[in-house]
Amino acid sequence: MRSFSLGVHGDIAAVAGKFAGWVSKKSGLGAGGMIGGRVARSLDKNILRKAAKDKTVVLVTGTNGKSTTTRMVSAALSSLGDVATNERGDNMTDGVLTALLRKPQAEFAVLEVDELYLRSVSEQVTPDVFVLLNLSRDQLDRMGETASVEKHIRETLSKYPQAQVVANCDDPLIVSAAWDCRNVTWVAAGLSWFDDSTTFPRGGQSVVRENGSWYVPGTDYRRPDPQWYLDGDALCKAEKGSGKGVGVPTVLRRDLRLQVPGRANRGNAAQAVSAALLLGVDFDTAVSAVEGVESVAGRYSVVSVDGREVRLLLAKNPAGWQEALTMIDSDAKSVVIAVNGQIADGTDLSWLWDVDFEGLRTKSAKIVACGERGADLAVRLDYAGIDSDLVGTPQVAVANCERGRVDLIANYTAFRDFKRQLEAGSGRKKEK
Repeated sequence: MRSFSLGVHGDIAAVAGKFAGWVSKKSGLGAGGMIGGRVARSLDKNILRKAAKDKTVVLVTGTNGKSTTTRMVSAALSSLGDVATNERGDNMTDGVLTALLRKPQAEFAVLEVDELYLRSVSEQVTPDVFVLLNLSRDQLDRMGETASVEKHIRETLSKYPQAQVVANCDDPLIVSAAWDCRNVTWVAAGLSWFDDSTTFPRGGQSVVRENGSWYVPGTDYRRPDPQWYLDGDALCKAEKGSGKGVGVPTVLRRDLRLQVPGRANRGNAAQAVSAALLLGVDFDTAVSAVEGVESVAGRYSVVSVDGREVRLLLAKNPAGWQEALTMIDSDAKSVVIAVNGQIADGTDLSWLWDVDFEGLRTKSAKIVACGERGADLAVRLDYAGIDSDLVGTPQVAVANCERGRVDLIANYTAFRDFKRQLEAGSGRKKEK
């Protein structure tokens, strides 16, 4: 095990932070992931820099998929050594620090980072690898428009020219952010939500999509040829210079047998494997590691609640909701949709009208709307031509469902609160 010291001042700050986190968790105020880091930083303003020193650091950012991709990269890198990671999803500066303090002697740090905190975190941890997933509207009252987020990421990357970048070539906003980087591995991770990338952020010209690719007329901006792409369930490495995707010669090919559902998670896995390979993980080892990921901070897990097998899905923005709706089990007898509107969710829920809930009309399952903003959701579902029951909380909604499979899709605080109740004893986790 490596020797490691934060110095006398840093060690005191770390102990105080860990104690604050423990108190927060024991008192039921929170999981302790944020308050611990906040207390430690208040006592030593340089502690994050100290905690990241001599670690190989991977930063994962983007609108959707951060937690899952971070978990996958961490699983792959654990074959090489100890990994510090914010597995609970605390992705602002305080949460990043807490993760590093949990494993101060780790050789690697794999950290998901909120897009708007990428610059401030990077300045203190000096990233070796950036993983850029996708960009779309998220919490408009906090994040602003996607073009401003893209610019923030682009400017951050420009300060680390030696860093490796793993970027999704199917997202024009991500391509714009990474276009000038020296060391980019392009991955065709896919994109199912196009509404936020109709124009290119560098100049504002329209993005033209055709034949599975895209380009910006009158410019050099286009979808880069990917080194890695997905062919159905298979992850493929393209032969250099051979083209843009399916049907081109491949150097490596292996089916992905993921335990987490959805097309988006296959894209997350492709980027996670690519990042792991850059740091020396063997290809088969990396693929096996991502295949072993079953759930991420409770997402995709199945819990037993009074004879109902409830699968938990998290969705936080239009693109995420669109993807989550495709994951609904055809055998589900009921679908519970829970929406809150707290600060952590974003208080502006106008995005409900952008999600294609109309697709639920093909489902035979009973639909239940709930949460603090359940009435807003019920109105949206009514306009989509979907009959739904309206109740107060996810707990009541599940209790009103028929016994059997229930899919519960919830936004951030609704998901968090339901999970906390389960952990407090109102439900029992079922092993997969």
